[in-house]
Parts: sequence; C-alpha cells; structure tokens
Amino acid sequence: MVPYIDIQHLTKRFGELELFSDISFSIHEGGRVGLIARNGSGKSTLLDIICGLEDYDEGQIVKRRDLRIGYLSQSPKYDPTMTVIDACFSRAGEISDLISSYEVCLETPGNPGLDELIDEMERTQAWDFELRAKQVLTKLEITDFQKPVAQLSGGQLKRVALANVLLSEPDLLVLDEPTNHLDIGMIEWLEGYLSRGGKTLLMVTHDRYFLERVCDVILELDGKSIYSYHGNYAYYLEKREERVQAMNASIARAQNLYRRELDWMRRMPCARGTKAKYRKDAFYELQALAKTRMEERAARIEGKNTYIGSKIFEAQYVSKAFPRPDNSPLVILKDFYYNFSRYEKMGIVGENGTGKSTFIRMLLGQVAPDSGRFVIGETVRFGYFSQEDMPFDDDKRVIDAVREVAETIDLGGGRRLTAMQLLTHFLFPPARQQDYIRKLSGGERRRLQLCVVLMTNPNFLVLDEPTNDLDIATLQTLEEYLQDFRGCVIVVSHDRYFMDKVADHLLVFHGAGDIKDFPGNYSQYQTWQQLKEAEAAEESPSKSQKSSAAPQVSTQNGRNMNRERRLTFAERREMEQLEADIAALEEEKAKLQAALCSGTLAVDELTAYSKRLPLLEEELDEKSMRWLELSEFQ
Repeated sequence: MVPYIDIQHLTKRFGELELFSDISFSIHEGGRVGLIARNGSGKSTLLDIICGLEDYDEGQIVKRRDLRIGYLSQSPKYDPTMTVIDACFSRAGEISDLISSYEVCLETPGNPGLDELIDEMERTQAWDFELRAKQVLTKLEITDFQKPVAQLSGGQLKRVALANVLLSEPDLLVLDEPTNHLDIGMIEWLEGYLSRGGKTLLMVTHDRYFLERVCDVILELDGKSIYSYHGNYAYYLEKREERVQAMNASIARAQNLYRRELDWMRRMPCARGTKAKYRKDAFYELQALAKTRMEERAARIEGKNTYIGSKIFEAQYVSKAFPRPDNSPLVILKDFYYNFSRYEKMGIVGENGTGKSTFIRMLLGQVAPDSGRFVIGETVRFGYFSQEDMPFDDDKRVIDAVREVAETIDLGGGRRLTAMQLLTHFLFPPARQQDYIRKLSGGERRRLQLCVVLMTNPNFLVLDEPTNDLDIATLQTLEEYLQDFRGCVIVVSHDRYFMDKVADHLLVFHGAGDIKDFPGNYSQYQTWQQLKEAEAAEESPSKSQKSSAAPQVSTQNGRNMNRERRLTFAERREMEQLEADIAALEEEKAKLQAALCSGTLAVDELTAYSKRLPLLEEELDEKSMRWLELSEFQ
C-alpha cells in the first residue's frame, strides 16, 4: 500500500536545541495515528512540518500527489470580521471551491457550465453543506452562527476550527489537542465521528481513553527518536514497558562491559597507538550506550498526614444565577447544600456552561453567592490550580520560581522534599531547572504552575481542568501524587481516564441548578447512565420508532424542478433570517394591538404606539414579500 506520507531521516533543530534526529515513519490510508511525547519534545513542531508550516534541517517528506491535509492547530486564527458560519465555509476544500464557482456562475450572463456544476454539487452533497455545518457546530455547542469570530472565547474559536476541519473532509486529518475545550459529551461524540468512515488521521492528545478508542497506531517521540506501536493505547503501554526493560538491561550489560574495556584502554598508554582501531571504535560506541539514561518518572512521594480538622467546608443552601442577554436568569446553584468530608476526593463533571468553574470560585471566595454561604474549616489550606496561566517572570530560572514559594516541604519522619526534588519528580531534570522560564513550552509552563501550587504544601487541592496542556507522563505523575495525597481534593476535568484514577465520587452538574451526587467514578456513572437510557427506550419503543420514521425532506427535488433560478447560499441565509424577523415582528404587532385596545395607555404612549404600528406593518409586508420571492426558487 502506497503511504499518504512517508517521512525519512527527519531532523529538526532550533539553534543548539535538537528536538528530534533521524526519525522515520509513514502514515497509510485509513490509519489512525496518535502521537505521544513529553511537553517540549517537538510534537506541535512535527505537525507543523508535516503540514508545510515549518521547515526542517535534514531528511525528506514524500507526500502522495494531490494529498489534501486538514490541520487543527492549538491556536487557530480567522479573520475577526467573519461570522461563525463563514469561518466554516472558509476552508472547506473542494466544497468551498464548488460553492464559489456556483456563485460566480449564477452572476455570469448565460450561466455557462451551470448544469455540470449542479451535478458536481449533488455528487459531493454541497447543497447540504450549510446544514451539516450547523449540525456539527451544534454538537460542539456553538449555536449563534452569525456571531463574529472576534467575539468568541479561545475555547469557542477552537471548537469552530474543529468543525471547520472536520467539514472540509480532507484525505488526512492532522489534529493538535482536539479534545481541549470540549466537555465529556463533545469528546464522546468526536470519538464516534472519527471512528466512522475509514478516516485517516494523525493527532496529538493527552486523552488516554480517546487514544484507546480511536487510534490503531501509537507513535512515541522519546529521546529525539521515534518508536512505532501498531495497536491502541493499552497495547502501547504493554510494549513500551517491554522496550524500557530491554533498554535498561542493555544499558546495564554495557556498563559492565564498559568498565572492563575502560581498564583495557588505560593500560600501557605508550602503546595506545598500536591498539586495534576496530576495538577502539567499539569502545566509544559502548561508552555512549553505557551513559544512556532512560528518563522514567521518579518514585512516588510518600508524605506525612498534613493536619486537617474534621470540619472542611459546608455549602449552606447556596444559590447563584447570572443574567443572560435577554435578562432571563442563568441558574448555577439553587439552594445547594453539601457537607464535605475529611480526605474526600470529589470529581465535578458536566457540560460547558453549567457552572463547574463558578462553583469552584465561590468555594475559594472569589465569587459571592446570591444567597446562602460557604463555611470553611479553620485548618483548611487551599492549593488552587486554575485554568488560567499563572503569570511568571520570564527572566527567572525555573528553580527560582519554585524556591520563591518555599525551599523545602516537610514529609515527616525527618524527611524533607526540596524544590529541586519536586521539580525532578514532575519531569524537570536538573539541567532544565536552570533554564529561563521564557524557554519553556506552553505545556512546561503549566507543569511549572502545578509545581508552584504543590510547593505551598496545601491540605486541600482544588484543580480546575488540570489536564489541559499537560502531557501523559505528567498526568501519570499527578495521578500518583493525588492517589497518595493525604488531604482533600476537588477536581474539575473532562479527562475521563484521569477522573477514574483520582475521584472517589462525582458531583454531576446538569444545568439550571440541577446537581446530583453520584457514588462512583466516571466510568461507573457512564454505565449507569447507559442503563437508564436503555430502560427509558424500552418503556417507549413507539416514540423512538416514530422519531426514526420521520420523513426526510429533500431539497434537491425542489432544485431540480426549477433550474432557471436558484438561491445562492447568501440568499438561503437571508431567508432564514427573514423567518426569524417576521416572527418577531408579528409578536410585536400583536402586543401593540392589544395595548391600543386596552384603554389604559397614557396620551404619549398612545401617540407613540399609533405611529409605530403602521411602520411595523409596512416593514412586515416588505419582509414577507421578500420571503415569498425567495421561496419561489427553493
């Protein structure tokens, strides 16, 4: 099988820093490849190189002719004047070109080539592109399709870019952290979407369940080299452990042989020139292997019990709501009561916008409740790892940023953990600890932020989306730390694997102040939810059959009946807006007529309403006529 992309002996350097050296691998049609590496190893740089956005120093990349690549970067950019729906059209590949050609053809006298374009658009289902775009955006909880891109948050913009690249249907999907800024429901939907239809993809993600269920090849970038594992994430873990053990055994044998060969090299210095050249060359190769280090995670930190009293916190009938643009309340909490227990480890899950982060900030005193209160125990010392990046002085060294908080942590029994040891435990080797903060990658800065929080030696850790931008090795270290942590933990996360490892029970935010306590981890909650849905489906089979048998309206037949004139995509959007405007005007008209007939209006109100009514009717007639004009060409 001819590969889509064949990478041979690729090397990339930034000055003296060599990210990877002499790496080779291929991506074949239908392959779903996950790329794993520690932060700062060059994952995103490698994706940029594959997509032609970054140069490389040595090697070659051979791509199949006419290969179409769709790339989701970590920080996508669009023209800020675009609307959400226009952004989805902007990089739609073949379909976008077809739509543009169709629009030009409609504006050209005689419409040359119209029939061929119509046939091609029907073949590629371009007629339904806008509908599909709205369906995907809705799945990603983007519902204001006319909202300017400039008004989107970073997470919303990433979701629009994800929809854009999925809709473009390229030959190869390249995704850099696609699960960031997605809640669990969106991640599960994306899993199903990528698993269907034989899509070819290369992606970087820290979501291990996602890797397990989507990918069939794992590439690991480790020590400037790349290793390939033909299987899912569980297979990768098994084979990687075998590789590490074999490598450690080779290093141990090399070290023993190195000592004997070193003694031979040192004997009779005056005769060194007569030593066999092949044996001297072999000695230097052996020396390099003997000094190789497999950088595995440090041993677990076994700390003492940090004293925390029996009273942790009590949420006493707390309520909180925010006004929406239409002045209706967005309810976060409603008479919420909870008494937190000593050594409890709670996970918080729910869709975006249900109030998870607001709940955390209320607990920490950063947001005031509308009613009720949080009563915090006197012995509680919070350590808060937030979604927002911590501001660091880029001209400081990594070790100094941690030492500013504390030099050591008391582990009990006369044992102390230094700042250097904590950083090493969280995968900052001593040499990296002496680097300036400005040299760190985004993921490494997040890891440093975590170390600063832990160095405060808290007895209650509050972690808001800690898995964003952390690599898998760091997540494994953090999981072990939290499992051994002798204090309280609250964690908000969309990483299901992480939640299963850390949380004893869940608070599930359903929205509108509906919060349920589930006594188990996320996988158990998911199983319970599926059982509930299955029971509900059994109770109402006729309803589901009726839904599945709903007639599908085809817009193509209407188009085929009237080939003389067709709506442009802009006119279709105009027609949808007209429908919304007409409904609003009809409602306003009914209110005005009711008010004018009530006999309760003051003179100035009566005059204003009387002037407004004919203008409103004129506007309503105008929009209705325009809608009728457009409807003739559907």
